[in-house]
Amino acid sequence: MSETGAMMQGRAWKFDHDVSTDLLSPGTYAVDPVEVRMIHTLESISPGFASDVRTGDLVIAGRNFGCGSSRETAAENLKALGVACVVAESLSRLFMRNAVAIGLPVLICAGVHEAFADGDEVAVDLAAGTITSGDGDRRLQGEPLPPEMRDILAAGGILALLDSQTAG
Repeated sequence: MSETGAMMQGRAWKFDHDVSTDLLSPGTYAVDPVEVRMIHTLESISPGFASDVRTGDLVIAGRNFGCGSSRETAAENLKALGVACVVAESLSRLFMRNAVAIGLPVLICAGVHEAFADGDEVAVDLAAGTITSGDGDRRLQGEPLPPEMRDILAAGGILALLDSQTAG
């Protein structure tokens, strides 16, 4: 991310609509350490995801990403795997809150599911709310994150932000 915590660029992993927290963090591994949980992330719909995703890659999804239970481990698993950002047509409110709280950037952007394909190189600007193809040919306007949310993300999550505010 940039010094403002708002810019990132990486390879896209595309997922469909209604990707639930059960798919992101299967209940069978719910109490296991993150090192175990993360290798099962999305395994039922993308068996190679956890082994092939690289630090800085981005998740592109359709509507209702992170639906289902309030499982914080869904966002934690993506962050542990190195996912730089989740961009979706819409996000579950609970998933969005959990993601920002742990420092995983998210962006809501209408049309993103149709505009980008698996493996595309994309750039995301959270402050502007844009997602742009690596070649610059496609640019979509999403919903910019409020400065307070970007501050939480730039700090590395809500606990890190609170620690920085109480130290000193």
